[in-house]
Amino acid sequence: MTDRQSPSVELDALLAEAARDGGPFSTARSARLDALEAFPAEACRVLDDFGLPRYFVPAVLGGRLDDMFELMQLLRVVARRDLTVAIAYGKTFLGSAPVWVAGRPEQAAWLAGQVGAATMVTWALTERHHGSDLMAGELSAAPEAHGGWRLDGQKWLINNATRAPLVCLLARTRVAGGARGFTLFLVDKRQLTADSFTCLPKERTHGIRGADISGIAFHGAPLRADAVVGTAGSGIEVVLKTMQLTRTACVSLSLGAGDHALRLAASFIRRRGTHGRRLSELPNVRWCLGRAATGQLLCEAVSLVAARSIHALPDEMSVVAAITKAFVPSVADEVIAQAGELLGARAVLVDEYADGMFQKLERDHRIVGIFDGSTVVNRNGLINQFPLLARAYGEGRWNADGLEVAVSPSRPLPALDATRLSLLSRQGCSLVQSVPEAVRELRQANAGIPLIEDLAQAFEAATVDVMAELASCRPSSREVPAEAFELAWRYELCFAGAACLRLWLHRPADRRHATSGGALWRDAIWVSACLAHVLTLLGRPADGEPAYEQVAEVLLALNEGQSLTLLASGTDPETQP
Repeated sequence: MTDRQSPSVELDALLAEAARDGGPFSTARSARLDALEAFPAEACRVLDDFGLPRYFVPAVLGGRLDDMFELMQLLRVVARRDLTVAIAYGKTFLGSAPVWVAGRPEQAAWLAGQVGAATMVTWALTERHHGSDLMAGELSAAPEAHGGWRLDGQKWLINNATRAPLVCLLARTRVAGGARGFTLFLVDKRQLTADSFTCLPKERTHGIRGADISGIAFHGAPLRADAVVGTAGSGIEVVLKTMQLTRTACVSLSLGAGDHALRLAASFIRRRGTHGRRLSELPNVRWCLGRAATGQLLCEAVSLVAARSIHALPDEMSVVAAITKAFVPSVADEVIAQAGELLGARAVLVDEYADGMFQKLERDHRIVGIFDGSTVVNRNGLINQFPLLARAYGEGRWNADGLEVAVSPSRPLPALDATRLSLLSRQGCSLVQSVPEAVRELRQANAGIPLIEDLAQAFEAATVDVMAELASCRPSSREVPAEAFELAWRYELCFAGAACLRLWLHRPADRRHATSGGALWRDAIWVSACLAHVLTLLGRPADGEPAYEQVAEVLLALNEGQSLTLLASGTDPETQP
């Protein structure tokens, strides 16, 4: 991180201005569009004018994407205001990412120009009768004698299927299907005749009511040979590699939703009183708020390390992305639910408090766990790699250089090398495998905070137990027992605890001696609360209560609209907008 104002800070200031006086990002406008189930076009134009699409394009292609966490922070800022807008707008990154991963240079350069000019791109994978079973997809592309393709079939429940001019879609190119029977195509609807495709009606949804969740049907649509992304037959492989990027990016939506929920809850308990005392003065209320905020800090720690791992440990992303996409939305659901408990009836009322924003964000967030593979799908993918993870942990090996970069926010990142993305992580998960070494480093650092050392040692012992279970688990491709999914959750908790421990050890120098306003860092509040929370969730609670009330104190001390963040822009939390 540098001392310059980060793009996310600039965007947050812009959106704050756009939220005034009934503007496109005001709560009143968001509530009205939600009630009308109308697309947030004006809000999207604000993001166009800011130049957000340029952050969807890799720097090597003339864009500004050279740090995945920076992109995630930008999407988080939008999600913090209106999750519907973030979901609708962020789909362009998902739709263009396959071309960044596998497209030909000229294809990628052309798409970079389109995206930079704010042309919407969507990613069409799912079908009405097959859901996440991509290898059952029926939409087909048949080769033509002249070298092109003929497209027939439907894609359904696709974000921006109607509004986006460009569609990156997965099509069956062998009748028998199979791993090499599908191909990705970049389709420009503007080049097709009106009778060759039909946009299917927008579906009514419980959350993200204004988003264009629709579909598209093709009727012998002709495609040129150069519409192929990657090579014919490589579609499934490209999709799985691309999802290592998009699944990680998607959790920015959960971070923003958690920020919003905590802000609403904190604002409410500051103002609401009972028996002559404000709710924020009651220990049980502060405990509940602090527990929710600790979950949010855990989510940020996991997301930060995952985003940096895309650059530093790309060959481990099949594991890291699955963990991140399963863990963060699940914990964010709990953060939102706990914030809702503090709001009571106002969590479900539409007009009583903050224009009903809480009930809207709670509804909107439910879809995030489904995007780019559900929680079950991601945990199943993690379960399939249990033998690799157990073996690598047992051998005591990890990528020390790559891990050092992934957990050191002040260090520069290497450029993303998509050729290093792999369907399996042969070296396991460096972060979890290095837990014993991290605990040794903590003791040698002589941090002078015995509580953290005690928590770290208890966490190491819990990790050893989880890895012993992992080593004895034998995954089955046919029937995966419920116990394996529970074990996957516990492994995710080990990843989360390790992320906190490593980020504490590698915190920037200015955080080691934080003074005014830096209590979250100076007193190690966040790391002790997070480690204790992880141990509790692992069924190994430490002695004494986690530091939830202290976390709540820091959150309540922030100015209205500020977010409790770890490393958003390299400054103390109190300076965050």
